[in-house]
Amino acid sequence: MHTPPPDEFFLAWIRGWALTREVAPPVAHADGFHIAVGLPKQAARYVFPSPSPAIADLGGSITQPWVYIKACASSEQLRALLPDRWRIDDLHYLMNCDATPFPHGGELPAGYRMEVEDAMAGAGRGHVRVVAPDGTLAAAGHVALGERLATYDRIVTEPAHQRRGLGRAVMCRLQALARAHGRSEGVLVATEQGRALYEALGWRLHSPWAGAVIPGPDTDA
Repeated sequence: MHTPPPDEFFLAWIRGWALTREVAPPVAHADGFHIAVGLPKQAARYVFPSPSPAIADLGGSITQPWVYIKACASSEQLRALLPDRWRIDDLHYLMNCDATPFPHGGELPAGYRMEVEDAMAGAGRGHVRVVAPDGTLAAAGHVALGERLATYDRIVTEPAHQRRGLGRAVMCRLQALARAHGRSEGVLVATEQGRALYEALGWRLHSPWAGAVIPGPDTDA
C-alpha cells in the first residue's frame, strides 16, 4: 500500500476541496476532519489521512443517510472498519503533481469553445467550461488555490463528448490558472478512468482513496 500523505499535504488538499465546493472549511475531528456540505445526498463528509481506528467508532455512531466517510485507504481496509449498513463506493485515487514542465495538447476540436471564470485573485477559485457546437456543456472543471498547492475538483467530460481531448484541455487550462498564481504543485482525486488521463499529464498516484456512505431510502443501493 502507498504511504498516506503527510498531514500538511492532506490538510492543504481538503481545505482546497472545501473552497472549490464553496462550503465551510474543514474542522478537526478525531484523527481526521469534518466538512459540512449541506447537499441532499451529501450532508457532510468525514475525511481521514489513513485507515484510522477512529473510523470504526465514527461509523458505529452514525445512522443517518448521506454522511460520507472517506480515507486514504483501500476499499477492503475501509470495509473492515465499518458496520454492514455502510455501502463502500468505487475506489478512487489521490494524485499529485509538482513543478514538472507544463503539459501541452490542450487544443479543442473544431466547433468547441472554452469559457473561463477566473476568480483566483479574489475568491481563490477558477472554473473552466467547454461548450459543444450545439451549445450544451461538454466538459468542465474547478480549481482552488491553497496555501501551498492547487486543488482540482469535478473534472468531468460528458459521455457524448469523451475521447476528444476535452478533459486534457480542461486540465491544461486549470493548471495554467494555478501556475499564474504561483501554484505549480497540485492535488486531485481521480476515478479509475480518469487516472490514466492524469498520469499522461505527469500526475502521480499518492494513495488509494476509499469512500463509504449509508444510502438513503430513495436509492436502489
